[in-house]
Amino acid sequence: MSPADSAPAGFRPEEVARRFTDARRTRLALPAFPGPLPADMAAGYACQEAAIGLWPDQVAGWKVGRIPLELQAELGAQRVMGPVFAQNVWRPGPTPTPLPLIPGGFAAVEAEYIYRIGEDAPASRTEWTAEDALQLVEDELVGVEFAGSPLATINLLGPRVVACDFGNNAGLILGKSIPGWRERTDDWPPCEVWIDGQLVGRGAPSSVPGGPSASLAYLLGICAARGRPLKRGQLVTTGAASGIHDIEAGQTARIAFADLDEIHCLAQPASTAEGPGGQTDERHDLRP
Repeated sequence: MSPADSAPAGFRPEEVARRFTDARRTRLALPAFPGPLPADMAAGYACQEAAIGLWPDQVAGWKVGRIPLELQAELGAQRVMGPVFAQNVWRPGPTPTPLPLIPGGFAAVEAEYIYRIGEDAPASRTEWTAEDALQLVEDELVGVEFAGSPLATINLLGPRVVACDFGNNAGLILGKSIPGWRERTDDWPPCEVWIDGQLVGRGAPSSVPGGPSASLAYLLGICAARGRPLKRGQLVTTGAASGIHDIEAGQTARIAFADLDEIHCLAQPASTAEGPGGQTDERHDLRP
């Protein structure tokens, strides 16, 4: 059964997808969710699938976010996923990376630990251990997820709505590779997030429940079940290790990973004439 087959009566995933993608394209906020709320995660992913079909860009990878513990049994899932598009994968430059937020929408930054996939995942395999999942990985990097949506209340409405709108992803900044990542047994590098010079969050790889590899194992299974097995060169951002930190136009963010890397961002209003910020890598496999 496809996600669209399980969409509840009254919920129109194609129409919801059109409203969200139109709002993202025109950089105009949505005053409310466009229609009845999705009844379950499958309905949210039905909307996401329709939106991927409407969006004029290739999927360069996926983000994974944690579902609050109190909702996991009800929703039958521990995590929520969403696509990261190639034109929204950025590399830090000599100046802070612009974060083009939609005025009146949602915007936040998250410190992330990111995997780059080194080989295609088997299309039929839907069960993975963390150890097996890591065998597909060629590199682990630090970076920043720019969470963003035209709907200001997206997180308040919960994971079913987050799934509808690309998993609340608006961009991914790739930082440096973690040296010796495969052999490391220490919880390194830690991360800190600063907004306008104020410390707002700390974390480490262990801050992701089960570690980043648990997010990857989950994603491998659900992507295969959706008919989208992970491909060589795709990126997987594994969860908000420092928390989710709202940011407004004009604010700056500094995301530090010990002495390994430091990424600077500047939130600014987006307009229909503006493209994504930073230095976009548009090659298919997104390798450096």
